[in-house]
Amino acid sequence: MLRQTYCRPLLWLILLLGTVLPAGKALAATADTVHINSAQPLKLAEYNEVEYFRDPTHQLTFEQVRRQPFQPLHQQVPNFNVTTDAVWMRLRVTNHTDSAGLQLVISNPILDYVDFYYLKDSTHYHIEKSGELVPFAQRAISHQTFIFNLNLPVGATRDYYLRVSSRESMQVPIYVGTVLDVYNKINTDDLWLALYVTVIMVMLLYNAFIFLTTKDYNYLYYILYILAVGLTQVCLQGVGYRYFWHNNRFITEQSVLWTGALSGITVAMFVQQFLHVKERALLAYRIFNGFIYGYICSIILALLHFYSAAYLLIDVLAMSGVVFILGFTISQALKRYRPAVFFLAAWFIFIIAVMVWVLKDTGIIPYNVFTSHILLIGSGLEVILLSFALADKINTYKKEKEQSQAQALESQAIALHISQENERLVKEQNILLEAKVQERTEELQASNVKLSETLDNLKDAQTQLVESEKMASLGQLTAGIAHEINNPINFVTSNIKPLKLDIQDLKSLLDRYEQLDQANGDIHEQLESVKAYRQELDIDYIHSEITSLIKGIEEGAARTAEIVKGLRTFSRLDESDLKYVDIHEGLDSTLVLLRNSIPHHVQIIKNYGKLPKIECYAGKLNQVFMNIMGNGLNAIKMKPVQGPAESLTISTFLENNQAVISIKDTGIGMSEDVKERIFEPFFTTKDVGEGTGLGLSIVFSIIGKHNGKILVESSPGNGAEFIIYLPLNVSN
Repeated sequence: MLRQTYCRPLLWLILLLGTVLPAGKALAATADTVHINSAQPLKLAEYNEVEYFRDPTHQLTFEQVRRQPFQPLHQQVPNFNVTTDAVWMRLRVTNHTDSAGLQLVISNPILDYVDFYYLKDSTHYHIEKSGELVPFAQRAISHQTFIFNLNLPVGATRDYYLRVSSRESMQVPIYVGTVLDVYNKINTDDLWLALYVTVIMVMLLYNAFIFLTTKDYNYLYYILYILAVGLTQVCLQGVGYRYFWHNNRFITEQSVLWTGALSGITVAMFVQQFLHVKERALLAYRIFNGFIYGYICSIILALLHFYSAAYLLIDVLAMSGVVFILGFTISQALKRYRPAVFFLAAWFIFIIAVMVWVLKDTGIIPYNVFTSHILLIGSGLEVILLSFALADKINTYKKEKEQSQAQALESQAIALHISQENERLVKEQNILLEAKVQERTEELQASNVKLSETLDNLKDAQTQLVESEKMASLGQLTAGIAHEINNPINFVTSNIKPLKLDIQDLKSLLDRYEQLDQANGDIHEQLESVKAYRQELDIDYIHSEITSLIKGIEEGAARTAEIVKGLRTFSRLDESDLKYVDIHEGLDSTLVLLRNSIPHHVQIIKNYGKLPKIECYAGKLNQVFMNIMGNGLNAIKMKPVQGPAESLTISTFLENNQAVISIKDTGIGMSEDVKERIFEPFFTTKDVGEGTGLGLSIVFSIIGKHNGKILVESSPGNGAEFIIYLPLNVSN
């Protein structure tokens, strides 16, 4: 029967919110973590001052404790703050009513363990265990607060013991009265909570509607703040535990800490957004972020089961946060910042409510219905006033928009007048501009004709210069080839005359053999005469000389064929077509043609690597090799003092799917200034008349046509190295 009786006030609460909140959902609450203490002794049931005893070991039994000396607690509401001790309280109750159905109520539903004891007789005692961490089904009376039957006959007096332990702030508001009195009290508390929740839900829905209409993020942060406040009050009032998660110990342990931290986080975010803290005071904005990080740390501590540390951290952050927000808002209000004035009014009312609540707990202000619910009243007024402040922002935006529109209209009128005046000026200027444009156009046309003529002349000059470079190279090449071919030809022609004489001697000897005649004379004498002639000729020497002369002629012919082959490979009549060729053949043919230009003391070193055939314009690439090698040999010849170890080193290798050709000489080298300009057209370090300055410029353009690159490493006195990078496939 009692279980049903104490369910009715909550049913009234749900019925009152029927249009806003379906039955079984979480109820809205205040964002403050201050506990509501509604303890006041009734006139019909008297009890002496509460006495207490601390048990830091948590091991003492009821029999051991009741023999310990208890200390009086001179407080209207027993408050032991955050403690790890188990606290025993003793109170003596005398029943002066006409009913034996007295009950004791503890109005703080978030205490972890609350054990109720009293002696039935000298040897037996009654024990009833309850608390937030005790299964809800074990409670004798199903309500979020802790209600115990005293079973005290009329006129009787009895000592009652309470053993309380909690990880959070230990406040134990005690209320003693008849069943009807207790029913009226919890019914009144639930109705106050219902009224508060109604205000919160109305503000929540109203601000949600405004946010969806205006898309102003101030309202979104305010909605989050109201929602966090509601969840906090649901946890502090025990409603969430009773209806939603009383079977889940993890949520029961974490809920108060989580919602308290979320309330702190959302209020900091709302203040940042509403007062534009980041734009107006960057240091304050960072301090607000510090509070947010602090609350996040408290959640982490709670998850790690450091509940007392998390609760203390939330208390410190809440107290310091209230002071900081109040100070910052006052500073902004003194600057006549309108949103800060509204916020200060709402915040100040809430702080007054907190002060009244604290003074009520200390006994300075009398306990009554108003003071026992002052936090709900103050929080509700704060929510309403903050909604007014947000609504005032809309009016401010509206006024600013109207002023902006008025200024825009005025600006349009001025702009129209200016536009008309500008139109007149533009028409006048257009006439002048048209005349000037016509004049300028004629000048430009004349300039274009001259530029075209100049461009044609430049193209002709460029063509002539390139042809000159080709003719100069061709002249040098022809001279070298002529000299190269002349040597083996001279060798052949010089061997022909002695070869003819040797052949004539052999022919005369053969003629003597043919003149032998057995019929006329002694054949013996004739043979002796031929033999003597043979010895005179020294036929063995003639045979060896003929062999030597023929071998020399063969070598001259082979040398000539080699030069012709090198010339054919170098010239490449198909140079305008892309072909797959062997780079090494091009290098060798170039060396053949340059052999006459290579001093006898210069060593040619070939370090050929393994290269596949590459796609290129073969003739143009040979021209690159010819120019670079020729420059290298000239650089060696220009050295004032030449040693016996002068060399031209040609290396090839494959790197990153590219063919790399390195041509390094031991010549005079180049300075940094010269090295930066060697690829410029017409730049040369040779004397006037010895070079056109186009050789390396043509080299650079040919390498660019192959999508390759060329690098130069050189310093004065240390020679130069040209490194050419060519892709294996130009088309790709």
